[in-house]
Amino acid sequence: MEQVLRDSMAFRSSSSDSFLVCFWKGSSVTEGRSRVIDDSAAIKRDKTPIMIVIPGLTSDSSSAYAKHLAFNMARNCWNVVVSNHRGLGGVSLTSDCFYNAGYTDDLRELIDHIHCEYPEAPLFAVGTSIGANILVKYLGEDGTNTPLVGAAAICSPWDLLICDRFINRKPVQKMYDRALTVGLKGYAKLHQSILSRLADWEGITKSRSVRDFDKHATRILGKFETVDTFYRRSSSVNHVSNVSVPLLCISALDDPLCTREAIPWDGSRVNENIILATTPRGGHLAFYEGITASSLCSFGVDLRAVDEFFGVLRTSPLIKERQKKQGCRVAKPLQSSIDEGPYLNVMEDGLVTAMGNEASDASPENYLSNEYRVDSKQDEDINSDAENSGDSTAKLYPKMYTMQQAEQDVKKLIVLV
Repeated sequence: MEQVLRDSMAFRSSSSDSFLVCFWKGSSVTEGRSRVIDDSAAIKRDKTPIMIVIPGLTSDSSSAYAKHLAFNMARNCWNVVVSNHRGLGGVSLTSDCFYNAGYTDDLRELIDHIHCEYPEAPLFAVGTSIGANILVKYLGEDGTNTPLVGAAAICSPWDLLICDRFINRKPVQKMYDRALTVGLKGYAKLHQSILSRLADWEGITKSRSVRDFDKHATRILGKFETVDTFYRRSSSVNHVSNVSVPLLCISALDDPLCTREAIPWDGSRVNENIILATTPRGGHLAFYEGITASSLCSFGVDLRAVDEFFGVLRTSPLIKERQKKQGCRVAKPLQSSIDEGPYLNVMEDGLVTAMGNEASDASPENYLSNEYRVDSKQDEDINSDAENSGDSTAKLYPKMYTMQQAEQDVKKLIVLV
């Protein structure tokens, strides 16, 4: 029975806030034994590729799909980091700052920290659902300054305002909306001592939809004038044009949460760094592989597509050249990912939002603590075999993900997902 080492660490940001980060060591999976991560000089020379996973709304590293993705990529000799959202994964909030669908500061600091710790290792990132929205927004904000060399966005909502309208159309969609609301209220309950002081706690407890929760909690915590303002400012669709690294986007056309109406079809075609793939079926994070759809976890197609996409990027000479030019530094984003100032700012489109404060240039600090534990392959329940062959109904939009010299690499990817 294979043993998987999962190293759980509380990461402290430059603002002294903490959130949980889980690390799967690739060699510990393939060799079937535990290996403790040390701080020796050898780490600086480690060239093992690293994949950062950003989970969806109220999901964390204990979610089945996150564990499935992390374990299987680690089994393929990847080092995997799952970045939990603030207040999730068992780490308490240490400030009054909460995460939301457009909050990219934590992801930015974590990526910069990992790049400084492993300067020779190529960095990749995968976002799912809201995590995909956060990832694409980050890529657009930082442009060419990001240390990432490749990314994948799976079932991204893209335009939160459109998805908000969509999720209230039919009873089945309202059912999903209610389920998400229950998760958000559970998250709020964990941090009642803070939320009851900063937000409308009575409104939170009575919320029957995600929009209700955002009205009474997220909007207030993020200092947005209206819920629609929050949705517009947090949508990754506004940042697609500035994505400057190879990005694979996978969406299902029958997604009950993230409607096809929000997919940036034209923006993806115009940006040569983006490949957009859609499937007629798949729902929300429910892509099955094989004719019988018998995979234990419904993430098989996504995993195979991401693995192949990142695999080609790893061997691309352009990616290696990009790595040589990167230095260990904290890049200043084009735009702050959250407005924390006390004043209102009127935008050209008439939207009223809070005016942001100057961001600190302080570098991220080291991890606070380490807690090692070994998880068995059977206990994880994530080891479905995603190697079944068979045709898929995925439709891949052939778009060059980088410059012309990489055409041959891209052709290897343009296959049925």
